[in-house]
Amino acid sequence: MGDSSDSVSVDMETISVAGKEHLVKTGRGYVSVAVFGDQDKPALITYPDLALNYMSCFQGVFYCPEAFSLLLHNFCIYHICPPGHELGAAVMSLDDPVLSVDDLADQIAEVLDYFRLGKVMCMGVTAGAYILTLFAIKYTQRVMGLILVSPLCKAPSWTEWLCNKVMTNLLYFCGMCTLVKELLLLRYFSKEVRGSVEVPESDVVQACRRLLGERQSPNVLRLLEAINERPDITQGLRKLKCRSLIFVGESSPFHSEALHMTSKLDRRFSALVEVQACGSMVTEEQPDAMLIPLEYFLMGFGFYRPSQCNVSPRSPLSPTSISPELFSPESMGLKLKPIKTRFSEEV
Repeated sequence: MGDSSDSVSVDMETISVAGKEHLVKTGRGYVSVAVFGDQDKPALITYPDLALNYMSCFQGVFYCPEAFSLLLHNFCIYHICPPGHELGAAVMSLDDPVLSVDDLADQIAEVLDYFRLGKVMCMGVTAGAYILTLFAIKYTQRVMGLILVSPLCKAPSWTEWLCNKVMTNLLYFCGMCTLVKELLLLRYFSKEVRGSVEVPESDVVQACRRLLGERQSPNVLRLLEAINERPDITQGLRKLKCRSLIFVGESSPFHSEALHMTSKLDRRFSALVEVQACGSMVTEEQPDAMLIPLEYFLMGFGFYRPSQCNVSPRSPLSPTSISPELFSPESMGLKLKPIKTRFSEEV
């Protein structure tokens, strides 16, 4: 591992006795990386959406017992937090560099260098999916596969740009106020879990709302400005040499963006899973819907579930609800068929 002077490690007892948080020094400032599992195993890196960290963005999928066993059995997990988004983060100094999305992607390469990692599997949500995709385009040889949830690849639409500008002004003048939280929750979740006058919001939304209250608004503002100035990377998608698995909730405001991205990826190596009655953050809203597609996607790399584990009866999925194309030798070996798979809560 890297020089100890560049890293501060603390036990993450609230999550796992095996997990440690490292503060990694890069040429663009410090990055918090929470590491779980055996570091001799292949690496899976995660990157969350705007204003989130791994606790608020990936807890659902990693706390799903079947997904947890599948991923921890095969990988060491490296949760990378955007600058200033880690648990207990202080307000970033004015002396800290203002980073672009390219800088954030380059930071990931420095984190991999610090941990002496070669090729990695990547999992990102929305803004995090964009940054990991940009990283894969810039550092093609360092990515074995992409698992993208409600990803972005185009420059912001006028609607998104305007919404982000409103949030920028609110964060600057009012901090993480109620309206900013509501706008972010609209970004993350479907109306089914956000609730209404008659129906209370779900536990996952309430938990996310509380965690948003812990974010430092100047730090969120910095990341928001970087995301709102992101360039279109559609042309770079053809450069990708890795296989990609894309999840998107049908109620996500970025649903059309995910479909656009899928249409531009090499059809031999990409697959799309649409999840009904779900917003952008499938990892939290319907993590069970990710399990079976993830399992068959990872089989193509030679990764398998521990033999003693079976599919949970809680899962809304069954092998028969998956398109037969996903079971083909191509999809489980050298090639992954481009498919459109829909799951609903009633399955």
